[in-house]
Amino acid sequence: MNRRRFLTLSGVGVVGAVAGCSGDAGTGESIDDHPAAAGLDAQPRRGELGGHVVLAFEDPSCPTCRRFHENTVPAIRENIVGTGKGAYVVRTYPVIYPWGEPATQALESTFARDSGAFWALFGHYFAEQSSFDPDNVLARTATFLTEETDLDGEAVASDARERVHDDAVQADVQAAENAGLGETTPIILLFDDGEFVTKVNGSVSYDLIAEALGERDG
Repeated sequence: MNRRRFLTLSGVGVVGAVAGCSGDAGTGESIDDHPAAAGLDAQPRRGELGGHVVLAFEDPSCPTCRRFHENTVPAIRENIVGTGKGAYVVRTYPVIYPWGEPATQALESTFARDSGAFWALFGHYFAEQSSFDPDNVLARTATFLTEETDLDGEAVASDARERVHDDAVQADVQAAENAGLGETTPIILLFDDGEFVTKVNGSVSYDLIAEALGERDG
């Protein structure tokens, strides 16, 4: 990131912005050596890697992640993914409320079967966030997947209980720890043409992301 861009971002509060759920950031210079982006090809994403990459560590139980998902992600999908300028990538990071951990296990078990069902379940967790707790989350997950997708919801819930895809869950947690990201979610890392730009926390606006990625230059 050049000095002029850095000063601009500092002036609008992009660098180091924090307003998320709280439970700080080492980086590499490129997307290839940044620890938070390890194994990026294997993560759920909208759009194609290259150009802009919005990498978000999100907890399905985090209210601030819900606001980011509802208020900012649609604009990312419209203006970055939909225009072919880049990708929105999710790494699940269960660090806020206890039901987020089994939900994350279920998300990974779902993604292993069908990416479309993953996105449906991810959105469902945010839309119905207040209805989940550690005792009911997997039963409600099974019902949703069976009724709203082509998956066998009980099979997904069983895998989640047995932590069949725990390697994928732990890979995301390890990526966050290796990058020193802390536990204030959502944590959004921005890359442009393979170069790390900045990290921000919280339900930040699309305008802030666009500014950081140079979409508002000139």
